[in-house]
Amino acid sequence: MQKITKEIYLKWYEDMLFWRKFEDKLAAVYIQQKVRGFLHLYNGQEAVLAGALHAMDLTKDKMITAYRNHVQPIGMGVDPKRVMAELYGKVTGTSQGMGGSMHIFSKEFRFYGGHGIVGGQIPLGAGIAFGDKYHGNDAVTLCCFGDGAARQGSLHEAFNLAMLWKLPVVFVCENNGYAMGTSVERTANHTEIWKLGLGYEMPCGPVDGMNPIKVAEAFDEAIQRGRRGEGPTFLELKTYRYRGHSMSDAQHYRTKDEVKEYQKIDPITQIKDILLEKKYATAEDIKVIDKRVKDKVSECEKFADESPYPEKQQLYDMVYEQEDYPFIQHKL
Repeated sequence: MQKITKEIYLKWYEDMLFWRKFEDKLAAVYIQQKVRGFLHLYNGQEAVLAGALHAMDLTKDKMITAYRNHVQPIGMGVDPKRVMAELYGKVTGTSQGMGGSMHIFSKEFRFYGGHGIVGGQIPLGAGIAFGDKYHGNDAVTLCCFGDGAARQGSLHEAFNLAMLWKLPVVFVCENNGYAMGTSVERTANHTEIWKLGLGYEMPCGPVDGMNPIKVAEAFDEAIQRGRRGEGPTFLELKTYRYRGHSMSDAQHYRTKDEVKEYQKIDPITQIKDILLEKKYATAEDIKVIDKRVKDKVSECEKFADESPYPEKQQLYDMVYEQEDYPFIQHKL
């Protein structure tokens, strides 16, 4: 694994802060009805992505996840302005405004969604890894899902075949404690989700998902195992989300005190403290980064606001290959 240097800590702080502020802005414009439909935010879970990206080879490795999927493609190289435009439903978005919040996608940067069906991406992640093995590509797929999706039957089918065929995939359960509003304790008679891998003799284990250093170390080991042809790994990233499951979530299932306790180990604050303690940055340096992040978020908002909506014709062009639309009975 690449050494975690001063530059990495600075990058982690700026990246994670940008992801947090980017989504804070999405929450604000959602209230203004500039973003419609569902909106699931990643606040609190940024260390999982920061550590994973550090261990990945972004020239070939791939990622697939669920519907809490706005900042992952940004981390993998997608222009954040296009991500925000997609959430606005604008033609300049990653899917020309047709995917929306839950379906960000970028073939160019090997980010394969954004999936609204709970657990639907788990067998797809195994399938992507199968494709890489079949074609002899030296790539590993990170397949991410939540603690609720870990209860889906498709997980077991994917785990079985991934081990049988020694697929280069890292299954990642981002356990933020709640499946929508249902705590992990109420979904199974065990709370250590990583132990699901034991039934398939799959290398597995828990990881501190609030610490990007611990995350990077665990992902590096798992990715290298996959790259060597030794098969899949299952990691349970123990993390926490500071906002509700979605914008419509009243969060009656947890207390404000619980959230405050987890805010004491906020991954952004942890990295900021390291920067200051090791004298990698001064308080003034932090202010400069904070200002740069704020300006970058404003640029994204301005781009999305000023971008046009798709023309109605685009609806037909994306559904029908045949240009005279033989199944439509009326004229446009």
